[in-house]
Amino acid sequence: MRKTLLTLIVLVAALSLVGSAPALGRASAPIDVTQDGVQIAKTPLKLRVVAPDGDGSTTSIVFTLGAKSQTVSIEPGENSIRLEVLRPARGTSTLSYQAEGGVPSQVQVTALPGWLSIVPPLLAIGLALLFKDVLVSLVLGVFSGALILFHWNPFTAFGRTTDYFVRNAIADGDHASILVFTLFLGGMVGVITKSGGTLGIVARMTQFATNLRRGQLATWAMGLVVFFDDYANTLIVGPTMRPITDKLRISREKLAYLVDSTAAPVASLVPISTWVGYEVGLIGAALVGIGVELNPYLVFVETIPYRFYPIFALVMTFAVGFFGRDLGPMLKAERRALHDGAVLAEGDVPLSDFSNPVLDPPSGLIPKARNAVLPIATVLGITLLGLYLSGSGGIDPGLEGFARWREILSGADSYSALIWASGAGLLVASVLCASQSEIGLKPTMEALVEGFKSMLLALTVLVLAWSLGSVTAELHTADYIVNVTSSVLSPFLVPMIVFVLGAAIAFATGTSWATMAILIPLVVPVVHRLALEAGHGIGSATHHTLLLGAISSVLAGSVWGDHCSPISDTTILSSLATGCDHIAHVRTQMPYALGLGFLGMLVGDVPTAYGLSPWISLLIGTAVILLGVRWLGQRVDPGAA
Repeated sequence: MRKTLLTLIVLVAALSLVGSAPALGRASAPIDVTQDGVQIAKTPLKLRVVAPDGDGSTTSIVFTLGAKSQTVSIEPGENSIRLEVLRPARGTSTLSYQAEGGVPSQVQVTALPGWLSIVPPLLAIGLALLFKDVLVSLVLGVFSGALILFHWNPFTAFGRTTDYFVRNAIADGDHASILVFTLFLGGMVGVITKSGGTLGIVARMTQFATNLRRGQLATWAMGLVVFFDDYANTLIVGPTMRPITDKLRISREKLAYLVDSTAAPVASLVPISTWVGYEVGLIGAALVGIGVELNPYLVFVETIPYRFYPIFALVMTFAVGFFGRDLGPMLKAERRALHDGAVLAEGDVPLSDFSNPVLDPPSGLIPKARNAVLPIATVLGITLLGLYLSGSGGIDPGLEGFARWREILSGADSYSALIWASGAGLLVASVLCASQSEIGLKPTMEALVEGFKSMLLALTVLVLAWSLGSVTAELHTADYIVNVTSSVLSPFLVPMIVFVLGAAIAFATGTSWATMAILIPLVVPVVHRLALEAGHGIGSATHHTLLLGAISSVLAGSVWGDHCSPISDTTILSSLATGCDHIAHVRTQMPYALGLGFLGMLVGDVPTAYGLSPWISLLIGTAVILLGVRWLGQRVDPGAA
């Protein structure tokens, strides 16, 4: 009996060991590794890794490419990973990998030439500037990227252009929010025009904006007042000031410039805006990564005087309005508008157009400014209320004043707030319009639909610009640009080089926010290491100055490249809001933006890296701008006193 019992115990133990054998061997179960999409030479390697479920624990895998290795922990199931250390050369190379407790394996990875990654954005930008047709240029840019990504098959590339890039651009939650917000504002402007609100506000505003100078300075001042969000700024200031500047014979190009060059600069600079939380979050994560214990919000505030381009942009927009002088293509546009009354050049196609007979107020209707003021005030008020409500949850009740608003806006859902605001503004405008006996409900709804229609071209351009952004992301365009330029970094030239790098990425991708997200995590560790190697410790003033200069250069360079790029969403929205031909806006704004960018590097980025106070640089730059516009600029109206 004992012998039988002992035999059973041994059998049970053996079966237990057999049952547990797969668990012990799970680490050695096969790992499936494949290349994740198209790989560009000298950019971080992207892989798709399928790890066995096993017991649900992570698997440690060592990847080796040439002389470099990187270890990654993989969750069970399918994983898409990015290996920063491993950057394959052009052509086909062998990647070795080995899971913990497993056997070594290999897979072939193929990398395309790096220059291919910049072809789609450069093609789109070049064609847009050359042929002045932004729609065709963007479509060809997206299509060329799809050709590269899908193995040069034109039929597949066409299909992926529509069912992958365009559809995903629309399906993105943030993008959809911007589309809805823009559509609602277009409907609101259409209804306001029908109700006589536009004529009413023009009659009121022209009492103050009586000439070219006052009209431009009023636009500049409104751009500063709506500081909390660049999208809201653009889409409120543009439609509000457009009929006034048209009456004063200020060109649409100048209006688009004033709107565009105040919206993003002021929103990126003020310590309370929808940009702050995003920027502070990036800065904080980068500081943690290098082990520097600094308050990220205070670092953000300290970078403000080092952000020369956005500050100089605000100074320039004031100067050209105050002195009534311009240069280059803008001077030609202003003289055309003043002397010929043509606020748009012959052949130009505005991105939005409210000159529609359906939108004309009925004859005999007395224009009332309140029909425009109340909807616009509703948009502003609901935006602020929405930001407060969406960002106030979980805020420390002990915070007060400035600090409290800072935290609220940092955590606010700006996209939802803008949709609530534009929807409320549209509702108020519709009620005011339909309640007038001369109009009624049906004409109000017709005006609303026409307002929607007026935004179709602009929304199409936005979707295509976002699609091109997805193409550049999948082609690692930003990674390639960073890799090409990183070898020339030196401690005291870092701010200038980073500024140019940020501008190049924002110009090629059309987005300042993505540029900041790409560069800040890369630049901060590089600057930290270079400063230490140069003998400047963490506690030294030079180390801190270089750190501030590098961070501020990313933030400023992103705005600079964004302003110069015809595929930028904010540049497109500025053309939309002001009813300007998009390429005309880019062509007239670019000389000013380029000049200010180089001025910022010359008097700001380089000398401050060597210890000059940024306040002195700002004073010098401001003086150069004011004197340059005054003495080098030419009067729009040569006969004016």
